[in-house]
Amino acid sequence: MRLRRRSRESRLCDGDTVGTGDAGSASLEFIAAGAVLLVPIVYLIIALGQIQGHAFAVEAGARYLARTIATSEDRDDADIRSQRVLAAIEREYGMEPGSVQVELRCRPQGVECPRAGAVILVTLRAEVALPLVPPVLGLERAARVTVDAAASQKVARTWGGEP
Repeated sequence: MRLRRRSRESRLCDGDTVGTGDAGSASLEFIAAGAVLLVPIVYLIIALGQIQGHAFAVEAGARYLARTIATSEDRDDADIRSQRVLAAIEREYGMEPGSVQVELRCRPQGVECPRAGAVILVTLRAEVALPLVPPVLGLERAARVTVDAAASQKVARTWGGEP
């Protein structure tokens, strides 16, 4: 009786791993691919969180500044109270002091601002620096996102002691 030898292909089909050299590499590939995909997603979440936080800050600041100015007694009181509100907003939302630009306009155009009976338009603007951007070759200036918000408020007809 003659014994028949099995070919190499038939041994590999039966589950033998003779000469393949790939044992255990799937988990390593999964970890590497996961890290490559996870790092940008985490960075995106952090960056969007900072942008959203600053957007909330300028929106709240514009609304509160408009109300503060409109409910103040006169111009000096409005200046003092609006500086306090702006400092509180910067502190509450973790913004750098002095990093918010404030624009104040009144309707109708051409009147002294603020004035009794006018509508105050307050616009706040701030820049958000993206995280982990190194200060090399001006990248920190280029990697900024501008957020702004506006609010309006009607000033009382008796504002500033005017009849």
